[in-house]
Amino acid sequence: MRTPRKLSVKPFATTGHRLAWASIVIAALPACSVLQEDKVDYKSAGSAPTLEVPPDLTKLSTETRYTVPGGSVTASGMARTAQATPSASVALVTVGDVRIEKLANQRWLVVNRTPEQLWGPVRDFWQENGFLLTVDQPAVGIMETDWAENRAKIPQDIIRASIGKVIDGAYSTAERDKFRTRMERLPAGGTEIFISHRAMIEVYSSSSKDATVWQPKAADPELEAEFLRKMMIKLGVTAEQAKALVASSAAAKPGATLTSVNNTPVVQVSDSFDRAWRRVGLALDRTGFTVEDRDRAQGIYFVRYVEPNSAKEPGFIGKLFGATAKESAPIKYRIAVRSAGDTTSVSVLSATGVPEASDNAKRILQVIVDDLK
Repeated sequence: MRTPRKLSVKPFATTGHRLAWASIVIAALPACSVLQEDKVDYKSAGSAPTLEVPPDLTKLSTETRYTVPGGSVTASGMARTAQATPSASVALVTVGDVRIEKLANQRWLVVNRTPEQLWGPVRDFWQENGFLLTVDQPAVGIMETDWAENRAKIPQDIIRASIGKVIDGAYSTAERDKFRTRMERLPAGGTEIFISHRAMIEVYSSSSKDATVWQPKAADPELEAEFLRKMMIKLGVTAEQAKALVASSAAAKPGATLTSVNNTPVVQVSDSFDRAWRRVGLALDRTGFTVEDRDRAQGIYFVRYVEPNSAKEPGFIGKLFGATAKESAPIKYRIAVRSAGDTTSVSVLSATGVPEASDNAKRILQVIVDDLK
C-alpha cells in the first residue's frame, strides 16, 4: 500500500535531467506571483483505493419518483407541508427564486423550480467542479460524486508555484472528499437541495510507516457551505449575493442526547418534527448511509447497514488461491423519527418495524447523535 503523498518530487537521475529540471523551474517562475484564491480545486481520484466508510449501503431503489403525495408516501413523494412555512428559528435569506435556510452549521437551498428543471444544471455543476458522478438517479433525487482530491489544500510555495502546473502529478494530499446532493420536492412548489460532505484521510498503519490505511474524517460544514455558495451562482445568484447569503447569521442548533427508554437506545432531540426530520436526513447523508426510501408521513427512513469489520476471512485453501475477504450482507433497518410537542425521539427499528436494542442499533444512533450535537 502506498504511503501518504504530501509534497513529493522525485529527483532526476542524471546531470542532463537536473539541467532540464532547472530550466523548467526558471521558465515557470512567473507563476510564483499567481496564488490560488479559491478554497476548492477538485480533481477526481478515480484511480485511488476504495474509500468506503462503514456503515455502507448499496444500491438505491429506482422505483420511487418525485411525485407529490397521493396514495402511498415514499422517498420522493413525502409530504412537507409544514416545511413550506419554515419555523422562525430557521434563518431565511432569499435572492430571486433561490433561498438559503440555516440552522447552526447546517445549510440547504430552497429553489422555486421543480427537481426536473434543476437536475441538469446541478449535474453540470459537479462536473464543472472536477467531479465524476458515481450515483446519478433523478428518480429518487440522489446524486453523488466519486472520491476526489481538493488540490487547493496543497501549499502554494515557490516550488509548487513554479513546477506544479508542469508536473502536477508530483503533488498530492492524503485526503479525499465525496459529496452527496439530495433533492426534495416541496408540495407547495419548489425544491429543497441538500449537500452533504464525507471525508477520508490516509494515515500510517504501523510505527514503521511502511503501510497506510484510509480512515473516516469528520464532515466539514464549511465545505458544504462553500459548495452551496457555488451552486447558488450556478443557479443565477451573483457571486457577491451568494457570499453574503452564506455568511449571514444562523439560528442556534438544539441539542441531542443518546439515552435509553425501556432498555432500548433512543436519541432525544430538543426540536420539532419538521426540523428533526431534516436534521436526521442530513446526518444520514453525512455519515455514509444511503436512504433507500423514506416515508415522512410515518416518520421513517429505510436504510441498509453493513456491520463494521464484518468481512469474513477466507480459509487457508482460499487464501492460497487468492481469495479475498467477503463482506456480510447488509442488514435492513428503519430509522424512526417521532415527535411529542417540541421534543423528538429517533430510534432504530428492524426491517419488520420492531424496536432494536442490538449493538448495531446503538452504533447507528451514536453516529447520528454525534452529527446532531
